[in-house]
Amino acid sequence: MDEENRLSTFLKDRRKRLDPAAFGFSGRRRTPGLRREEVAQRANISTTWYTWLEQGRGGAPSPRVLESLSEALMLTEAEREHLFLVGIGRPPKASPASRDGVTPRLQRFLDALILIPAIIATPQWDIIAWNDAARVALTDYTKLSKDERNILRRMFLDPETRAAQEDWESVARFLVATFRAETARAGENDRATELLAELSAKSAEFTAMWADNEVRSTGEGVKRIRHALAGPIAFEFSSFAVDGRPDLKLLTYTPAEEGDANKMRQLCKSPKGIELDRERSSRS
Repeated sequence: MDEENRLSTFLKDRRKRLDPAAFGFSGRRRTPGLRREEVAQRANISTTWYTWLEQGRGGAPSPRVLESLSEALMLTEAEREHLFLVGIGRPPKASPASRDGVTPRLQRFLDALILIPAIIATPQWDIIAWNDAARVALTDYTKLSKDERNILRRMFLDPETRAAQEDWESVARFLVATFRAETARAGENDRATELLAELSAKSAEFTAMWADNEVRSTGEGVKRIRHALAGPIAFEFSSFAVDGRPDLKLLTYTPAEEGDANKMRQLCKSPKGIELDRERSSRS
């Protein structure tokens, strides 16, 4: 089946699944779903053009038309991606990132990682979800406002975050390079523009690194920190896509060695545990 026929079949199938009454359309119908002119009206395109698309005529539609059709047909994120693939042969840009949290199911997954810090981040490095291990080992996000939960901002503007990095410059360059790559992939948005303007105005180091035009994927690697209570801890980090949310990424930080795992056990059992152990050792 050629691409035009695949697009035609998909559009007709999704159109016929929609309930006209739910969209305020009435009248007797011989077939289920919306009429072609009703989809065209919702998508703000001509009925003729939409009819051609369903008939496999007229060539490939523009990304703008596909976005309009995706909204008109109430497609899920997976369906939206499929529409672009059969329509123009490439996936769409990610939807604008949300900083309003994740599903309860995904949060339960994070919470199940008892000794492994885990966070959910947007392309702009806003942290929208985390587990207790991340809270005690990396940053206590519960004490920060939504705008303060941004790793880029904290890395360049917060002295404590900077001091906690074993190799601050390497980490900072990594964040800037991934920010550039992922923002370009997701498309320009107000959040990225706002963050870029703020960091450029407040940090000469960020401005210099941004000018280097480096790009990187988040991928995987090793992160080493200086924890205020536990001392040095090394983690092996990995990045994963969140299914159905191409605007988000899951990062997990697995303790690199048994000694690092032991420190995480103490921190997760009681954030003050190591401090109390040190006091006992100093008295003995």
